[in-house]
Amino acid sequence: MKSVKLAVSAIAIVAATGTTAFARDNIQVAGSSTVLPYASIVAEAFGENFDYPTPVVESGGSSSGLKRFCEGVGENTIDVANASRKIKDKEIATCAENGVTDIMEVRIGYDGIVFASQKDGPAFDAFDPSDIYNALGAKVMKDGQLVDNTYAKWNEFNAALPDADIIAFIPGTKHGTREVFEEKVLEAGCEATGAMEAYVASGMDEKAAAKECMKVRTDGKAVDIDGDYTETLARIGSNPNGIGVFGLAFYENNTDKLKVATMSGVTPSTETIASGDYPVSRPLFFYVKKAHIGQIPGLKEYAEFFVSDDMAGADGPLAQYGLVSDPELAQTQEAVAAETTMNSGM
Repeated sequence: MKSVKLAVSAIAIVAATGTTAFARDNIQVAGSSTVLPYASIVAEAFGENFDYPTPVVESGGSSSGLKRFCEGVGENTIDVANASRKIKDKEIATCAENGVTDIMEVRIGYDGIVFASQKDGPAFDAFDPSDIYNALGAKVMKDGQLVDNTYAKWNEFNAALPDADIIAFIPGTKHGTREVFEEKVLEAGCEATGAMEAYVASGMDEKAAAKECMKVRTDGKAVDIDGDYTETLARIGSNPNGIGVFGLAFYENNTDKLKVATMSGVTPSTETIASGDYPVSRPLFFYVKKAHIGQIPGLKEYAEFFVSDDMAGADGPLAQYGLVSDPELAQTQEAVAAETTMNSGM
């Protein structure tokens, strides 16, 4: 990664002074593989521009990071959890049970989820949610009936798609990307194909039907990837028919190996995500344990630096890597400066 040297103006470069209650003096961050490259860029720049140690940033997925975040308060627990989804109510409850009661939710910007394949592979150029659902859903509509999915090739349900074996590498269940994939692609495709209506007609309520819509087939056509996007890229590299689910930024940094498909006729880009035209986008977050501010040197400064114009603004290095800048960034900056927590209105 290229180093980032900044003339930091809005945030004072402050040396750690006095003693702290925790023996640990480095910020510890874990969570989303989507947020990982952004957090790594910020951490490196923070270490270069501030008189604090470079934060330690690990991946593992949104759910894993939030689980570690909610283990408790103290130097043996992480300070920040990165997430490509909002923290769940049950996770907030777990945090509270373990003494993590003051949580700062910080939105850093937006990202899109894209469907990409080998650059020289089959012509996977255009998808609708119904295509992804027909390829990967556990049950699909055939002749007006809801049946187990036995589709083997893409052109069996859409003649415009390639005569290629179905094989898709999708985020594992611990990744925040998986939830967005389920809600904005699988569920939308389930509705579009009539499968949702069929589930409800069978006696299910809408919540139960939506849960069924999010189930994927288990015959090897849909492969969960529990690692980060580099693992998905490697799988596609060894499988010319493979389709992978990636964050937009990762795709844009691997266009020499991948080509991307449109979704519902819209090409994914920072512009189409910012405008709301691209249908599969989501906000990205990190969560700060407020009880660690003042205990772990530089923690608040790190949070402020992350969402500063220098880093997360439209012309900053995160945008250059692929983050879609948040139009409400100024409000986020104010909330972080005020140490606003989720239970106090953030």
